[in-house]
Amino acid sequence: MDFFTAIILGIVEGLTEFLPISSTGHLILASKFLQIAQTDFVKSFEIAIQLGAVLSVVVLYWKKFFDLKILKKIFVAFLPTATIGFILYRTFKQSLLGNEQIVLWSLLLGGIFIILFEFFYRKKGKTIDNISTIPYKKCFLIGLFQAFSIIPGVSRAAATIIGGLSVKLNRETIVQFSFLLAVPTMLAATGFDLINSATTFSLDQIDLLAIGFIASFFVALATVKTFLNFARKNNFIAFGVYRIAVALLFWFLVLR
Repeated sequence: MDFFTAIILGIVEGLTEFLPISSTGHLILASKFLQIAQTDFVKSFEIAIQLGAVLSVVVLYWKKFFDLKILKKIFVAFLPTATIGFILYRTFKQSLLGNEQIVLWSLLLGGIFIILFEFFYRKKGKTIDNISTIPYKKCFLIGLFQAFSIIPGVSRAAATIIGGLSVKLNRETIVQFSFLLAVPTMLAATGFDLINSATTFSLDQIDLLAIGFIASFFVALATVKTFLNFARKNNFIAFGVYRIAVALLFWFLVLR
């Protein structure tokens, strides 16, 4: 990996982290397309640069992190992913992360699921339109949905958004909650990985991490604002179609 590819992967991360299309999946596929070997450092890089995108949420929504009610909701939703991620960390990094076939199947099946969900989804009755009023039980259920995103290609954003819509949050509220929930989730994932891997990094590799981090931060700033405006007025069928198209094109044009 060099500085150019680090910037490219940072841009990919910033564009995809908060969209229901799987940032981890796109980073793995981008690495494959750019012929970057899936070494332990590259796997750690793909985890760590997510912090750049997460920092954009902190900058844009910093006031909400001083609201104790909201912090409690985020913590409850974070618990399932934290528990499952801690238990399955080694399996995730050694067997799942970097596996293009798992990513492509997850993108394909996830795209089909999003389309079917939107086709059958009907908003019934009053929906929750304020994060601070989400019941703790529903926060925990959203967290369980998010836990599926440990599988590369599933998409943390898609899992939390579908989970939120299923328990009667409106689109804007669950998208914002998904943004906020990304902060402890990515902090924990990156922190845990760095504790286990950072001592093996060289100075050059730390520079690459910094470049990827900065690129993902600035791109994510624009993506967060754009996606929230999109979610207020649209469903997510287009993202389902996109996921299916990416999976099929990659199978036939890159892995053939």
